[in-house]
Amino acid sequence: MPAAGLLLALAGCTETKLAVHAAKQAQTPTARELGVRQQGAYKVGNPYQINGVWYYPAEDPNYDQTGIASWYGEQFHGRQTANGEIYDMNELTAAHQTLPMPSVVRVTNLENGRSIVVRVNDRGPFANGRIIDMSRRGAQLLGFERQGTAKVRVQILPQDGRQPSTLVAQAGADRPQVVAAPRGSVSAETLTPPPGRGQAQPVPQASAPQPSAVQVLAAQPAPGPSAPPPQQVQQLPVQPTGIFVQAGAFSQFDNANRLRARLSVIGPAAVSQVNVRGQDFFRVRVGPLASVEEADRALAQVISVGQSDARIVVD
Repeated sequence: MPAAGLLLALAGCTETKLAVHAAKQAQTPTARELGVRQQGAYKVGNPYQINGVWYYPAEDPNYDQTGIASWYGEQFHGRQTANGEIYDMNELTAAHQTLPMPSVVRVTNLENGRSIVVRVNDRGPFANGRIIDMSRRGAQLLGFERQGTAKVRVQILPQDGRQPSTLVAQAGADRPQVVAAPRGSVSAETLTPPPGRGQAQPVPQASAPQPSAVQVLAAQPAPGPSAPPPQQVQQLPVQPTGIFVQAGAFSQFDNANRLRARLSVIGPAAVSQVNVRGQDFFRVRVGPLASVEEADRALAQVISVGQSDARIVVD
């Protein structure tokens, strides 16, 4: 599998996992309501190691993270995915390192506000600093096929019979919640069908929405429960974001401050306090960083000084 990222973990302290992003809304639609097909073998999988890095698959009904997305296409088209399906670069699927397969996630491009629903049916990406690998069609609809990467938010959606009915994550609200604007007028535009193999085609731009509008670009009518995810792009408000390398989070300030001092030679490092489920943590980050390339270099440096669980986040 090409490209990827590291698991979210607490560098230097393993007593807990830091949930660093905002909670999902209580009324999140289920995969069935969105018309997403559930096919292939359901698989969580055992821990595995790639290039010296361990990954720990697990069910995570509260998964909501930001990071850098990549995409994969022709080289893997027609091959078997990790849960036994056949990869089709023109369908809305994705690879993830740890989420169960299949899982249904909403991926939002934080740079342009485009948001789509895709099925996770493969493992990857396995390059430092990448959080999810989109199919080519997914990258086209999110608008980053040509540039190759994008700042994204990945949120798991409820799947009937797989997750609890109450899925309100009580994670720390250390970043603004990325939500749709209030309901207003909704416009729709038909997208071109998936291009032929080996021939990329950009996604048409939609007409400008009203300030309070949520825009949906529909490639096809919403199908029934047995059909794949509808190729719809929801246009969400765009908020300013920065790229950071999160090196770790600690329950003790002194531990966080010592790490901050070690990382100051790499770039601007800071300690910030966040509250997660009623408990305070001290988070160490390097940044903001000017580009994905700069973040990749900083991440490599942070890992080289012993912070193997460091990762790129967007905030």
